[in-house]
Parts: sequence; C-alpha cells; structure tokens
Amino acid sequence: MWDFGQCDAKRCTGRKLARFGLIKELRVGGGFGGIVLSPTGQQCVSREDQDLINRKGLAVVDCSWHRLEDVPFAKLRCAAPRLLPWLVAANPVNYGRPCELSCVEALAAALIICGEADTADLLLGKFKWGHAFLSLNRELLKSYSECKNSVEIISVQNDWLSRQRTPVCNTPTSDKGEEIKTHGEDEHSSDEGSEDGLPPLERNMNHVYLEDSDDESS
Repeated sequence: MWDFGQCDAKRCTGRKLARFGLIKELRVGGGFGGIVLSPTGQQCVSREDQDLINRKGLAVVDCSWHRLEDVPFAKLRCAAPRLLPWLVAANPVNYGRPCELSCVEALAAALIICGEADTADLLLGKFKWGHAFLSLNRELLKSYSECKNSVEIISVQNDWLSRQRTPVCNTPTSDKGEEIKTHGEDEHSSDEGSEDGLPPLERNMNHVYLEDSDDESS
C-alpha cells in the first residue's frame, strides 16, 4: 500500500495489516507492477485481473476519502489502476456509506471478485467487524465474482442499483387503466433532488479525473 498518513493511526486498517505482515508499504515513485485499487482507474477490477494479481500482487492507496485532492495520484507509478464497483462500507468510520471502503474492505472486495475469497477472508478476519462487510455485500460480491470482465460488472452494478430505486408496490390504476395518484403525490413530485444515497448509474463514485499537469511525467 501507499500510505499517506491521513487516517487515524488507531483505526487505519492498512497499518494493522502491515503489523500482521500481510501487506507491505510502497514508496511514492517506486512503482508497482500489479493491480492497484485507485480512483484514477478507468475500469473495474474483474476476473481478467486474477492472473496479474497472482503474478505481481494487489495494492491499495491508503488515504482519507475527504482529502483525495491532497494525494499525488499522478506520481503513483502503477501498471494497472482499477476501480471497485458499488459496495457498502462496514468499517466503524464509514459504516453504511456506499463506496467509502477502508483499505482492508477494498482489498477483500477485489480478491473476492477475482476468485481469491480465502485470502479475502484471512484479511477480514483480523477485524471484529470484518465479516460484516461480507454480510452487507453478499449478493453483490457473489454477482461480481461471477462476471468475466469489467463490462459485465458495471452491467450488474447498474442493474442492481436500478432495482433498489424501483418501488416494490405497483402503481394503482382505475378500471380504465389510468394511473391513480395516491395521497401526498402531485404533478410536481419526482425523483429530482432526492437523496437516496445512491450514485448516478453511469458514474462510479470511486473515480476521479486527473487534470493534465507537468507532475504526471515526473
């Protein structure tokens, strides 16, 4: 992992994994030849990455979700940056929040998606709340792990999010098949402006765009 020291040391999952000898710290500019979980990725991690993970490893960027602008992503030399699909955090800091995973959750998710569930279980087992992550995301992780590539994963993600937004009950209709408005509805009501906690379907909340700068070549 690249550790930028932005997190509470007592709660940092990456540092705890390091103390157990399960992860190594990388130096900025040193480079990494395997898969890197980074918001600068252009595609999701998938089964297609399993071979590269087995050969070169898996890395993560340890930083605060609230200080991404302070991280020199352009200087992190990596061969294959990857995003994670939509998942919900179970760590005590961001419990229940979509996409704001801790280092161990990110690593575990990528490992499960790439068919390395036993290793993911080992990492999560170092935390009291670790397996709550599996419980919260069981259906999605299973579906993601069955996908062959990033395109299929995005399709599964968007389909799942669409189903979460779809009301369970059917809209009542009259004998003529006309829609009947229920109490509290009016012609101005819509989903616009609602805060359901779900990201736009065509956007991955883990993704950031890097502006072109002279730093990228250094």
